[in-house]
Amino acid sequence: MSRIEGARVLVVDDDDTIRAVVRRLAEIAGAQVTEAESGEAALRALYDLRPDIVVLDIDLPGLDGWQVLERMRQLTDIPVVMLSAHDDELEKVRALQAGADDYVTKPFGPQELLARLQAHVRRATARAGGGPGGGERRLAPYRDAAVEVDSLHAEATVYDRPLPVTPREFRLLAAFVAHAGRTLSPEQLLDLAWDDPAGDPRRVKVYVGYLRAKFVEAGLDPPPIETVRGFGYRYRPPGGSA
Repeated sequence: MSRIEGARVLVVDDDDTIRAVVRRLAEIAGAQVTEAESGEAALRALYDLRPDIVVLDIDLPGLDGWQVLERMRQLTDIPVVMLSAHDDELEKVRALQAGADDYVTKPFGPQELLARLQAHVRRATARAGGGPGGGERRLAPYRDAAVEVDSLHAEATVYDRPLPVTPREFRLLAAFVAHAGRTLSPEQLLDLAWDDPAGDPRRVKVYVGYLRAKFVEAGLDPPPIETVRGFGYRYRPPGGSA
C-alpha cells in the first residue's frame, strides 16, 4: 500500500496546471485531493477538509503563502510543503523557519514531489500514532478539569476564561496536552512545537516559563506543567486525567 493511500491532500495554487499535476500524482497514489486557488479558500478548506498534508504555493494572489502558512501553524502541525518558482536559498530557509516542512522549486519532478509527500505523511502518521485521515485527532479539542485547548481555533481557556497565549506558546501547550501525563524531552518539544528537533533546548525552558506564569496568573498555582529532572517536562491534568 502506498504511504499516501487514504490521505487527504490539500493543494493550494492559483495555477490550474500545477493543481492538476499534483492532483493526478496524489490520486494515482490513492490520496483524496481537494484544490484551492487562493489563500482564503485554503483556510476554509483547512476547517472543512482537515487535511493530512498541504501543498502550498508561495505566490498566491491576495492572502499569500507566507500568510497562509502562519495561520495554519497557529491551528495545526500537519505537514506543509511549500511550492515556489524561486530557487533561492534564503527563501528556502525562510520557509523552513516559518514552519514549512519542505520547499520544492517549480518546475519539479513529479516522482520526487510524490516521494516527499509520502515521506511527510509517514512521519506525521508516526507522530500521531494512527493512519492517514487522522486530521480530526490532531485538531480535536482537549479538556480537563480546568484547561481547554481548541487547536482548530487556536484558543485556550482556564476555568472557561481565555488564556492569553502567543502562537508559539499555543503550539507548545497543544503539544503538552496532546501527550498529557507523558514526559517529553526538550528535543521532542522542539520537534512538536518548533519543527526543529536539533534546535536549542533553552528555547523550550524559556517558553515553558512563559506558560507556567500565565497559568499562575489564570489561577492555576501550581501550574500543570512539571519539570521531570533529567528528562524534560510533563503536563499533569489538574484534578486528574483528562
